[in-house]
Amino acid sequence: MNVAILTAAGVGTRLGQEVPKQFLSIDDKPLIVYSLEKFQRHPDIDAIAVVCLKGWEGMLEAYARQFEITKLRWIFLGGETGMQSIQNAVFGLEKDLKADDIVLVQDGIRVNTSQRIISDCIRMTKEKGVAIAAIPIAEAPFYVEGDQVTGLDRRKLLRSQTPHGITYGKLRDLHLQANEKGITDTVATCTLLLELGYPVYFYDGAETNFKITTLDDVEMFKALLNVEQNSWQKHPGSHGANGSRGK
Repeated sequence: MNVAILTAAGVGTRLGQEVPKQFLSIDDKPLIVYSLEKFQRHPDIDAIAVVCLKGWEGMLEAYARQFEITKLRWIFLGGETGMQSIQNAVFGLEKDLKADDIVLVQDGIRVNTSQRIISDCIRMTKEKGVAIAAIPIAEAPFYVEGDQVTGLDRRKLLRSQTPHGITYGKLRDLHLQANEKGITDTVATCTLLLELGYPVYFYDGAETNFKITTLDDVEMFKALLNVEQNSWQKHPGSHGANGSRGK
């Protein structure tokens, strides 16, 4: 079984909105629904779990019904930290998943993940047991510590994205080991793997696979939606029956 876990338990203070950003509506649709739809449409995703901000579970269920997210099977409450939120899902799924089931851990507000990225994540996880979306760094990066500035070689650097693919047994064991070692503040699966001495394997993400963090990100997403809508109007038969954009 291939299961997506979407994290949607944050408050999103950096966006400066009263509504948690995952429930902020763009074109009359909440951001979390855009994310859910990407996994709903993918033929190889069997079920979806969401880690939800406490008090918003009913709203999430209502949106799932409204937008026909039929693969949503589990809703877990968020914890006090991001890592606790992930663990609520990981340990909550123990009775339903097998060790070799594939889990895709996804930021709930990474709203533009393509079908190609999801497919590549599943494929590499089957091959390697772990798959991390990543993209090259185009700008010149620097490491700054106090008054000391060091230039870094961008050719040796990557920016990680989600989804992070991993077998369920390995994901569960990672979090059990983290608890034993007192690791409490590592949210990303790739970082946790490295902290515990495991290898990571990368597949190609995309610049358009960004996470909604600031108002600028919202504006970029609106622009992409406009491009997509215009493309649909000009070429209504070229996007496939599942509504994907062929990426």
